[in-house]
Amino acid sequence: MTQAAEVPARLPLAGLVVIDFGQIFQGPYATLLLAKNGADVIKIEPPAGEPLRRRARPGTSATLPFAMLNQNKRAVTLNLKHPKGRDLLFAMVRRADVLLENFSPGTMDDLGVGWNVLREQNPRLIYATGTGFGISGPDRDNLAMDLTIQAASGIMSVTGAPDGPPMKAGPTLVDFMGGIHLYAAILTALYDRDRSGEGRLVEVAMQETVYPSLAASFEYYHRTGELPPRTGNRQAGLSTAPYNVYPAADGHVAIHIVTEGHWRNLLKAMGREELASDPRFATNADRIGHMDAVDAVVADWTRTLPKMEIFARLKAGRVPAAPVRTAPEVMHDKHMHARGMLVEIDHPELGPITLPTSPLRLHGLGKAPAAASPVVGQHNAEVYGDWLGLSEGELAALAEAGAI
Repeated sequence: MTQAAEVPARLPLAGLVVIDFGQIFQGPYATLLLAKNGADVIKIEPPAGEPLRRRARPGTSATLPFAMLNQNKRAVTLNLKHPKGRDLLFAMVRRADVLLENFSPGTMDDLGVGWNVLREQNPRLIYATGTGFGISGPDRDNLAMDLTIQAASGIMSVTGAPDGPPMKAGPTLVDFMGGIHLYAAILTALYDRDRSGEGRLVEVAMQETVYPSLAASFEYYHRTGELPPRTGNRQAGLSTAPYNVYPAADGHVAIHIVTEGHWRNLLKAMGREELASDPRFATNADRIGHMDAVDAVVADWTRTLPKMEIFARLKAGRVPAAPVRTAPEVMHDKHMHARGMLVEIDHPELGPITLPTSPLRLHGLGKAPAAASPVVGQHNAEVYGDWLGLSEGELAALAEAGAI
């Protein structure tokens, strides 16, 4: 298998120590971005492992999502309900720069290790918390999962076919947008710490991270005074045409016309240049008024050709378009492999797998090559022994007591 390419010795976040209580998708993605830029991310799990491991096949502790999100991290076990477990956390926090968690609001406080306690251990600590609705406000304690945030945020109300029920977005949209914003919040707080010398509590609410993504739907409501409709594959604000996914001979292709130049180029590619003078299609406003006719014209052409041929013709004509690709097609995308965004590794539990690296590119600086996700407690001796200085006997006693 091809391993990740070697990188320059200097990684931008080298020397940064992150205590990672992230679980499932949101928190682990934020810390993955930190790890890929050189931070020493220490993943803290209960002795049974974090919840995402429970989806693994019998005899393994990793799934593909877990392997994706927990590359380049060290893993230790820790029982925060045990007083010696809390003491170990205090010792780590005194030597750390960042602590991240995405538990329900108040969970860490209930365990006696919340922000107000940990800041006493390390006044320079950046404490980052990711929640569904925030750590304040009347909805603070609402249970939050990607699906429920998609519902509460309005995403589902505008997703789906016009005559169908509300639908969730296909990908795990909200968790990852939350993780991206958590990463940004942490780096912003670290930048501020360089000037102030002080640590800080930073928080990200998933509902708030996705609000701007409904911009077109909010515009529709502002413009018409009506509830934004579900538009299927049409533009959410119904303010441009053609904008849709069209049938091909072997699949589908997405086409989005932005300018009148794009429209003329599309007509040329279709061999329908005479339609440029059709009053129904003369301007974008005219086409919006005749969307069904516009879509029928385009679909009559696309369904006669394979999707890749359609894409090639439209690419040559500088028309915004793309074939609708399957997940395996994207996983083997030659472009992303050539750029080093996707790499293949031989995972000790999962075998040959394709993993993403990081979309963040700081030219002239390094990015850590892919390192397989750890098994539960893999680095207990390394972190508690080598880093904190505990002896083998002390480690054994902690394990026997159930603290790690």
